[in-house]
Amino acid sequence: MLSLHSLPPFSPPIHRPARFQSPARLPNSNPGEPIQPRSVEPEDDPVENPEGNEDEDDDDRDDDDSGEPKAVESSASGSKPQLALVFGLWYFQNVIFNIYNKKALNLFPYPWLLASFQLFVGSLWMAFLWIARIQPYPRVNKKFFLALLVPALFHTIGHISACVSFSKVAVSFTHVIKASEPVFSVIFSAFFGQHYPIHVWFSVLPIVFGCSLAVITEVTFNAQGLWGALISNVGFVLRNIYSKQSLYNFKHINGLNLYGWISIMSLVYLFPVAVLVEGKQWVGGFQRAVELSSSPWRFYSWVLLSGVFYHLYNQSSYQALDKISPLTFSVGNTMKRVVVIVASLIVFRNPIRPLNALGSAIAVFGTFLYSQATTMGKNKKIEKAS
Repeated sequence: MLSLHSLPPFSPPIHRPARFQSPARLPNSNPGEPIQPRSVEPEDDPVENPEGNEDEDDDDRDDDDSGEPKAVESSASGSKPQLALVFGLWYFQNVIFNIYNKKALNLFPYPWLLASFQLFVGSLWMAFLWIARIQPYPRVNKKFFLALLVPALFHTIGHISACVSFSKVAVSFTHVIKASEPVFSVIFSAFFGQHYPIHVWFSVLPIVFGCSLAVITEVTFNAQGLWGALISNVGFVLRNIYSKQSLYNFKHINGLNLYGWISIMSLVYLFPVAVLVEGKQWVGGFQRAVELSSSPWRFYSWVLLSGVFYHLYNQSSYQALDKISPLTFSVGNTMKRVVVIVASLIVFRNPIRPLNALGSAIAVFGTFLYSQATTMGKNKKIEKAS
């Protein structure tokens, strides 16, 4: 007969709180998708941010009632007016920068000083945000600054080369050539051991063809302007590649703070060289610019606006990337380039030939195809991994 003393003691089941359960996915990633490092152009797009969306609001990263994490896109779609405002500011600020940067260079054709001033304004802006505690000050050390040396150097090369190009040719032409950055990204990535599938290589062919057609039909063609835009592409691509390698261990520094420190270090790199390259011409060039301008304060305002909006449009691009997926950002960046090209043609009334317009359109459309092709390759890797 079974007695009560022979039964094992009753142990109630232990209920572990949800916070001790091991989540299958991180809150700020799509189901089954690892966090991807963010990559963008300093002039057009943000600096490579190795840590992902670590500084998003907590509301954007909370899980829903079912326990499944929300995707980044769903959090963005919940605030469409805010997203539209960020995109609108990004486009508007970029257009304003390109217009007043070109106006200032038309009167004062010394891009090394103007590029240095733009970095100086951005450095002051970030210092104000940190001192006022509007932007959290990052924890940095000697290892961080050593890791930042190479990315900041290539950022400096990319920025000054773009400014040289803007000073020699039309804004629209520079932006068409800068649309070829994916070509350099694919080529240099292959040198560093990252190989793209064949459909990605095919996607850059329209960019090559469109840029070539735009170059041979450009009315304002200048060799220095062409080479400046091409070198700018190389600088920003190498900045992104080395950012992934050297800044991987500094995940606590978000994208905006990283860009702030890159601006400061780039200013340290650029200004001494600027003094050597064109410093002797600044006083005479400044006097001529004031004489040519209908009002000295108008010229001063153009220079100041170019510096302020250079930093603001980069800041807005980071805010946009925090709200949307990398693919949506790539499409938005492509459309931004179209907006800048059209706005510059309207403001400066640059002559454009039909074949030049066709080449520009093909090149810009090629950047869209490239973003689609690279995203398709990432999705295939995710499906295989799952």
